[in-house]
Amino acid sequence: MTGDWATAEDLAQETFIKAYRNLAAFDATRRLSSWLFRIAHNTAVDALRRSRGREVSLDSPDLAMEGSSPLHPRLTDPDPLERLALGRALEAALSRLRPAYRAAIVLRYDDGLSFDEIGHVLGVPEVTARSHVHRARKELAQHLTKSGWGPSR
Repeated sequence: MTGDWATAEDLAQETFIKAYRNLAAFDATRRLSSWLFRIAHNTAVDALRRSRGREVSLDSPDLAMEGSSPLHPRLTDPDPLERLALGRALEAALSRLRPAYRAAIVLRYDDGLSFDEIGHVLGVPEVTARSHVHRARKELAQHLTKSGWGPSR
């Protein structure tokens, strides 16, 4: 969500500190991972609000696109420049999404959470989580098509 590896590491550390301090508030009937994702999401959103207007680098090393999720696709063309270009286009498209949509799609495809878990993390019903992911995918497709990454490419 931050677009910066160092900031993400700092926020992860802050997340675990918050979780430790609020361990008594954990509901043992729920999954620990969902609770931690909720804290991480809120921490990231707070950080994004504090840093509004700052630029995000698209040249970060985590854009190597080595994964196989929809957010980090493997291309049939092994050309590293092509992969880098797609990575930058995808990062730019993700940055244009509203924070709730960006969080939902990252939780779904990068973290592999179910819609119920996404809803719990975001504090919305499962149906809303499904809607956020659907709308995020639709907007991502529109942004990528506008930047030349349509179905024909």
